[in-house]
Amino acid sequence: MELLSDDAAAEGGEVEREPSGEPLVREPRHCRTHFPGAVRQKAYLFDGLGNYFNKEWDLMEGSGREFCWYHAELPKGNQKLALSAQYLIDVLCPPLKLQDILTLVSNGPFCGHVDGALVFRVNSSGPSASSFTLRLAARVTENSVITVSLGRVPRLGFSPTGQSLLSEIPSIESTDLVRDEEKEGPSGIVIREHVLEFLLTMNHSEEADNPVPVRVSNLVVHIIDTHVDHVQDIVTKLEMELDAVELELDKGGSTLKKQMLDDRKFPKMHLNLQRFLQVVAHGEQVFPRVKEKCSAKSWFASEDIIALEELIGRLRRLKENLGFIVNRVAAIQAGLDSWQSEQINRKLYYLSFLSIIFLPLSIITGIFGMNVGGVPWTAQRDPALQDGFRNVMILCVVMLFLLLVSFSFPSLYARVNSWRRRHAMRRSWSINRKSFLSRTFQRGGFQGGGYMRI
Repeated sequence: MELLSDDAAAEGGEVEREPSGEPLVREPRHCRTHFPGAVRQKAYLFDGLGNYFNKEWDLMEGSGREFCWYHAELPKGNQKLALSAQYLIDVLCPPLKLQDILTLVSNGPFCGHVDGALVFRVNSSGPSASSFTLRLAARVTENSVITVSLGRVPRLGFSPTGQSLLSEIPSIESTDLVRDEEKEGPSGIVIREHVLEFLLTMNHSEEADNPVPVRVSNLVVHIIDTHVDHVQDIVTKLEMELDAVELELDKGGSTLKKQMLDDRKFPKMHLNLQRFLQVVAHGEQVFPRVKEKCSAKSWFASEDIIALEELIGRLRRLKENLGFIVNRVAAIQAGLDSWQSEQINRKLYYLSFLSIIFLPLSIITGIFGMNVGGVPWTAQRDPALQDGFRNVMILCVVMLFLLLVSFSFPSLYARVNSWRRRHAMRRSWSINRKSFLSRTFQRGGFQGGGYMRI
C-alpha cells in the first residue's frame, strides 16, 4: 500500500486517502523485507499458566489467557533517526500504521493512547552509538506487547532454565595444575577474569532466571524492570571506573595526569553523565504516568501497580547516585585543573628567576650601548656640552621617577585618604570627650550647690 504525498492533509498531521473502488491488496511480509538482518527480532507466546514458547514474527494478538510479545532490537550505530523509522516500518508494517511507528521511534518522553493501545517511550536524543544513550518504547494492549529498543537490553528476553551461567559451580583459572587434579577432572566451570569483571557490573540475574509472566501486566513490569536494571548497571560501571581512575591518580605521576588532561577524559565523561541524567529524567517522567494509566485498566493487576511504584522509587535513587557521580567527576577535574595551574605557576617562577638574572645585564648593555651623538644636549664635540652621557642618564632617571609616581599614585591616594579619615575621627573623638567632660562637671557642680542649699 503506497502513501501519496499529494493526498496528505496539513491539519492534524494525519494522512487522508481518497476512497477507491479497487480492493487494497497487501504484499506478503517476506516480500516486503528491505533490510534483512538489520533488526533483531524476538517473538514469544505466553499461555498464562507460567509457560512460554517461541513463535513466528506475525504480529498477531493472543486469544483468551494467551498473550504475545514482539521485540525489535535496533542496531547501535551512527544512523539517522529516519533510518531507524525505516527499519521499524520494514518489520512492523502491517499491521501497525505510520502513526504507531513514529510514536515508537521518536525521541523524548511520551505516554499516551494511540489507536486504543497504551504507548510509552523513554528515548534519549543522544548519538545512537554511545553506550549512554538508551531507547525503549512499548505498545501495550490486552493480549499483545510490542517493544523496541536500541541495542541489546540485558535480561530482557527469556531462555531455558538450565542455561544460566550463575547456576554453575565455578573454579579458579590457574596454569599450575597438579597432574592428579587433571586426571580427576575439573571441579567446576572455569570463569575467566574478564567475564568476572563483566558479571560484577551486573545487578541482576540472567535471562534463564527470569520468572515467566502469567499476564500482560507482569510483562510490562518485567520490561520496565529490565530498563531500570540496565540503568543501574551503567551507574555501577561508572562508579567502578571512577574508583579505578582515582586509584591510578593516587599512584600515578605527572605523566598520567597530563595524559588525562590531553585526552579530555573527564569533560567527556561529564557530558556523557548529562546525557545519562536525561535518560533517567525521561523515565522519572514517563513511568508514573504509565502507572496512572495502567491502574485504570481492568486487566492490570494491583500487585503490579505496587511493583511499578517500587521501580519508580529505584529510579529516583539512581538519579541521586548519578548526582553524586557528577560531583565526583567535577571534583577530580577541579583537582587536575589546580595541578595544571600549579605546574604553570612553577614554570613561571623559574622564568622569573631567569629574568632576575638577565634583566640587570640587559640594562647595563643597553646603557653602555647607547649612541647619544644625535640627542639634544649631548654634543660630545662641544666643550660646553661635553657631559652628554650624564644628561641622558639624568633624563632616564626623571622618566623612571615619573613612571613610578604614576603607577603608585592610586595606592598613595588611598593611604592619604585613610590617614585623613583616621585623623578626622581622632579629632572628633577628642572634641566629643572634652564636651562630655565639661557637661559632666557642670552637672556635678549644680548638684553640689543644691545639696549645700538644703
